[in-house]
Amino acid sequence: MGFVRQNRVLLASLAVAFVAVLAFATVWHLTERTSLAIPVAGDISDLTDPIDDGTATSTTPAAPAAPEPSKPKIATYIEVTDSCGPYWGGTCVNARSGPGTDYPAVLKLRKGIVLEVDPNPVTADGHDWYKIVFNEWIRYPDRLAGDLYVAGDYVRVFQSEAASDLPAGSHPSTNKRIVVDRSEQKLYAYEGDTLFMEEKVSTGLDLTPTPRGQFVIYRKSPTRYMQGPIPGISDQEYDLPGVPWDLYFTNEGGAIHGAYWHDHFGEQWSHGCVNLPLDSARKLYEWADLGTPVTVHD
Repeated sequence: MGFVRQNRVLLASLAVAFVAVLAFATVWHLTERTSLAIPVAGDISDLTDPIDDGTATSTTPAAPAAPEPSKPKIATYIEVTDSCGPYWGGTCVNARSGPGTDYPAVLKLRKGIVLEVDPNPVTADGHDWYKIVFNEWIRYPDRLAGDLYVAGDYVRVFQSEAASDLPAGSHPSTNKRIVVDRSEQKLYAYEGDTLFMEEKVSTGLDLTPTPRGQFVIYRKSPTRYMQGPIPGISDQEYDLPGVPWDLYFTNEGGAIHGAYWHDHFGEQWSHGCVNLPLDSARKLYEWADLGTPVTVHD
């Protein structure tokens, strides 16, 4: 009997404990639900649905704006306008090691050379002097030592887009095209069926031929410092700063550009590029777009 009584007491205690736990859980549950229904500090609309009366606007976050295309870099350039010709005839403009005639002449610049310069000239001797800037890779930098300044009296100062490249994978649509005929030594530029330009050119010599094929203009640059020899191709040394109006169309660096160092247009005369007279080169450069097809054939 004592054992039965103990069991009864134990069961009664367990029943009381169970009822207490159940009551606590119910109170906690109600309290928790009540606390969730009370808005915390802030706008009550954060916790309620708006009534659609026809004037409500969407609460869906706006999609992020597409990034604006990067603006082309604008640089300052000079074009030598009053100087000696292709074979050094006449008086040549000097590039000096400093801003003034007291500085030694380092380099002679022929007519038609285009060079990037610091946009802020230095005034000395009553003249503006422009410091030449070479923002490009140079094959033989040892040929160029120290600063170079040019007097503004003998140049045309202008601003233009700096060197620009066709974005990888892009396929621009254009109805312009350029044809280079190596047999005729001529260049033809068309816009649709309309002939824009027909001009004598100088393509590559037999040892450094202009490659035949289908290409596109993938890079435009107002100026380029071109140097040779080209290892494995030619032993003819050349050093040509400020080659103007460059339209690159081969991965090996083949370009259509102006030539200020010769006037043999109509015959082979280059190291692989397509040389144009200065005025025509500038006209073609301003007309041609990145992605313009170029065909070179015989």
